[in-house]
Amino acid sequence: MVTGLRSGEVARAAGVNQQTLRYYERRGLLAEPLRTPGGHRLYPAEAVTAVRVIKAAQRLGFSLGEVAGLIEPRPPHPGLRQRAAAKLAEVEAKIADLTLIADTLRAALDAGCDDLVECAHEPRCPIPFAILADPDAP
Repeated sequence: MVTGLRSGEVARAAGVNQQTLRYYERRGLLAEPLRTPGGHRLYPAEAVTAVRVIKAAQRLGFSLGEVAGLIEPRPPHPGLRQRAAAKLAEVEAKIADLTLIADTLRAALDAGCDDLVECAHEPRCPIPFAILADPDAP
């Protein structure tokens, strides 16, 4: 008799739906499970951990392609430390961009900007129109 966890059991334990499991199989993130004589998928218990790892990596900002590189040992890929450092640099750059945007929006609110076109002509307006403008435009 073939033993293992059925799709619904793995999905519930990992906090995903069954379609997610099938998608991860198609992407090669999960090994194709065994089948019962009736055709039901049977996953090893480790599949729950694998799905949880995939979801955790996604929450940390890794794409599924990047996750595949983190969990697939062949061919050799840079380890988690190197990839995490690269992802951290990417996230910190996004944070810096978003911080600048938030600071500019706060300054625009503090300056009383109410109309974008009128504000563009006001020296008190903190929105960097000159930086955003196309230098080749007339």
